[in-house]
Amino acid sequence: MATGSHTRDRILATSLQLFNAQGLAAVSTHRIAAELEISSGNLHYHYKAKELIVERLFRRFEDRLDLLNASSGTVKAVDDLWLALHLRFEAIDAYRFVYRDMAYLAAEYPQLGQRAQALTARNVLAARSLCESLVAAGVLDARPQDAQMLAVQMVFATTCWLSFERLLPGREALTQADPGFAAFVTLNLVSPYVSRESRAYLDYLRSKYLG
Repeated sequence: MATGSHTRDRILATSLQLFNAQGLAAVSTHRIAAELEISSGNLHYHYKAKELIVERLFRRFEDRLDLLNASSGTVKAVDDLWLALHLRFEAIDAYRFVYRDMAYLAAEYPQLGQRAQALTARNVLAARSLCESLVAAGVLDARPQDAQMLAVQMVFATTCWLSFERLLPGREALTQADPGFAAFVTLNLVSPYVSRESRAYLDYLRSKYLG
């Protein structure tokens, strides 16, 4: 039992690495088996189809974001927001094939496409809760409709960041994402609404990332 569990974990870890590096469409179960130096039959014993591997990895991604979403109401300061965004971008980068290859994933595995839509809806609700917490704490001076729009914009930024970052001059050659920089850029969406008393950390981040 332990050996089988170890093999399943190795299959998932290797699949994630290959999906992230080469793209979901380019990686077959034969490629995964070859990377692990096991037979295709052995791999299919544990996962009968590539879809089952993708589904298990997607579930782990869902669980990680849902855990972050559950803590969104605890964000009470600008540095809390930066940390929350940083942790979210770390999770997105760890499973970057999901958002980067979403069109293929949704077309090839419609059920996962539907789950991705549901996850996005939960992300928007969590972002709205986060913005409302900051307004209640006096960190943001924003009307309810402004807070709602900020929530949508933050989810848009986190969802699309990986594709956008590769097009930024000077960053296209990066071998991995920079969660800190991504968090800083996204944090600037709230800049027009940040109270004077709460701007110190935002100014610190600007000096760090913009010089």
